[in-house]
Amino acid sequence: MRRGFKSEAERLAERVRAQIGLRPDVPPDIFQLADHLRVEVIDAQELVGMDSLQELELLQPGAFSAATFHLPGGRTVAVYNPCNEPARTKSDIAHELAHVLLGHEVREVQQIGGHAFFTCNPEQEEEANWLAGCLLLPRQLLLRHAYAGTDAQALAAAAGVSVPMARFRLNTSGVLLQARRSRAARGR
Repeated sequence: MRRGFKSEAERLAERVRAQIGLRPDVPPDIFQLADHLRVEVIDAQELVGMDSLQELELLQPGAFSAATFHLPGGRTVAVYNPCNEPARTKSDIAHELAHVLLGHEVREVQQIGGHAFFTCNPEQEEEANWLAGCLLLPRQLLLRHAYAGTDAQALAAAAGVSVPMARFRLNTSGVLLQARRSRAARGR
């Protein structure tokens, strides 16, 4: 990941959330965020049918979570896999919105199970993962939960995200260390 990107992503997430009137410590409605970005969100079974999605999942579990398409006329569509749990779907959609916010371009086409998939390069995927986390779990929300001693499971339940996403943000954002140091300073 390029130098300075993590801080840039935190600031970008704050700006976007502010544009839609979200307080910095409140989990977002991912569909409201998509509307703000003029991204239409579609359940993949509307396009290919649940049987095909389940077959793909059997062929290669996790092969398809979501994808974004830039269509003629400026229309942008994010398609998500309804086979995933709702918390995972929220992260998948946030990931696709992050690609849009970052202006990532499709790099290559891959064939999996007779279906074509468009992918970005690994650095762009890492950036989209990071920004998705910032969008879903803003730093102020993380701080509030870290100071309260909330664990990843409780944070995930409160924010409607997956436990791995909550754990990722708690562990990589530095808020746990910040809260721990604050408690230690007060205890002196």
